[in-house]
Amino acid sequence: MAIPSPDQLALGFGLLGNIVSFLVFLAPVPTFYTICKRKSSKGFQAIPYSVSLFSASLLLYYAILKTNAMLIVTINSVGCVIESIYLFLYFVYAPKKAKMFTVWLIIVDLGALGLVTVISLFAFKGSDRVSLVGWTCAAVNLAVFAAPLSIMKQVIRTKSVEFMPFSLSFFLTLCATMWFFYGFFIKDYFIACPNVVGFLLGVIQMILYLIYKNMPKGVPTKSNLEDSTKTQNKDVEIPEMVENWR
Repeated sequence: MAIPSPDQLALGFGLLGNIVSFLVFLAPVPTFYTICKRKSSKGFQAIPYSVSLFSASLLLYYAILKTNAMLIVTINSVGCVIESIYLFLYFVYAPKKAKMFTVWLIIVDLGALGLVTVISLFAFKGSDRVSLVGWTCAAVNLAVFAAPLSIMKQVIRTKSVEFMPFSLSFFLTLCATMWFFYGFFIKDYFIACPNVVGFLLGVIQMILYLIYKNMPKGVPTKSNLEDSTKTQNKDVEIPEMVENWR
């Protein structure tokens, strides 16, 4: 049996990465079903979808500059469409103050993407241009991967995995694994390196889930009591898991 070549392995991992990333992109569908059903996005946040849209847009631009990166182009094109739909639905059903904040987030996304585009096109040439955008993508992806740290902190503090479902942590870890090997086999370390961090954080999330999943519900901890005291007679906003698809 012939051993697959690096190009064949890259194609295989890239296709798997597209499939898993697509599933991760669809993870918020139940959230938006709830929003549309109750015709209100109160209690949810637009930030995760704004960050995801910016990351997908930046990776799409990187793939276009890099050329011969069709697998990155396809999934991030789909990601841009899906995240735009999420933001539109959120905006439609958001309270007035949240609408203004959502508009501000979109302006920031467009401004940051425009700034990177202008600088890369007019201040850099050839491989330097690709490297600049690649480093920017890596930095943004690291920030996206670090976002669930707040959820992990909450899990440890409250000893509850209510807002950190195992399935999402598993698919994020699997997604990071696929894209790491894709980047490794095509020798694109701007793609591979950030996904090492994504893999490690995903594994830590699953370990935390296994540790705290059997904690008795309804048993107050010191942290629970403190949080309850602080939020008494106030509306408590439900935190969300930030999804990263690459």
